[in-house]
Amino acid sequence: MFGRKKKQAQVEEAENTPQEDLAQADAEQTDAESGRRAAGGVDGKSERKDGPWDASEVEEDDSLIDLGSLKIKPVAGMNLNLEVEQGSQAIVAVALELDGSRVQIQAFSASKSEALWPGISAQIDESVTSQGGRTDRRDGRFGDELLARVPATGPDGSQGVMIARFVGIDGPRWFLRAVFAGQAAINEEAAKALEDLLAAVVVDRGSVPMPPTELLPLHVPEQAAAAPEQGSDGEGRPERGPEMTETR
Repeated sequence: MFGRKKKQAQVEEAENTPQEDLAQADAEQTDAESGRRAAGGVDGKSERKDGPWDASEVEEDDSLIDLGSLKIKPVAGMNLNLEVEQGSQAIVAVALELDGSRVQIQAFSASKSEALWPGISAQIDESVTSQGGRTDRRDGRFGDELLARVPATGPDGSQGVMIARFVGIDGPRWFLRAVFAGQAAINEEAAKALEDLLAAVVVDRGSVPMPPTELLPLHVPEQAAAAPEQGSDGEGRPERGPEMTETR
């Protein structure tokens, strides 16, 4: 269930995404029910009616996997990987894999009132465009999100498209970024299980003063500390672009 992976310096694999899959993603964006969209709160902060939750909003639950600033609900068939920055060996992200899809989650400090997602999403859009890709801004389960498509070359020289779906959630003094890959990036039905996992995440911001965009600390859960696997590189700033994820 638990693992620690190394992030590759280059894209190891890219695939030519079938046009019908891209068409389906665009259709689902149009047809999705507006009633389940996250409402905007004060100063652009999401009301998070569907989660994720702040630690102050929920009862203590010993069944959750405690990673420090993030607490994850375990489900059958889920793989949890901790991504580690090579230089510092600090854990910088959590990746949840389920049914062939993946979501990478990072938590950052934020101010009490200012929303970070508008500025960060603009930076992601700029990064994607600079790589010759494009983004589509859309309304998703957790509010405004980006679907990014970036040209990529596979290890055998074949040309493909790397697809990543970026979700940003502004909470009380924290910001959560999630990056969906695999079918969960383009297929609403395939994304539901991972979205449910994201909605169940509990963020423990702590009381230590931190500047906005500072990565909230993570640690190996006690039940996995005895036998961690090889570590992985990650990134410590929320404005990083789609090079952090790939379609497999």
